[in-house]
Amino acid sequence: MLLTQGYGLTTAEIHYRMPDHPSLLQLYVWQDYDMAPDFPTLQGFLDYWRRELDGALHTVRIAHQRLLRPSEWRAVDGVFHVH
Repeated sequence: MLLTQGYGLTTAEIHYRMPDHPSLLQLYVWQDYDMAPDFPTLQGFLDYWRRELDGALHTVRIAHQRLLRPSEWRAVDGVFHVH
């Protein structure tokens, strides 16, 4: 297994309750490079959130796109010359 396998751009959509109005949900979008499937960077951020911020987490939705993947090969159909 490669060390870089699973490394990519992670986007988290974080819904949290507003401290002054707990019946309202607020949205925060977080994005960073992280390792799937454990997401240690995101877990560290969420641990910080729980420890230091007043807004209680409601839901976290994650999207992840691997940056390093096998090479893609495709044949060239033709060559075009300009001038």
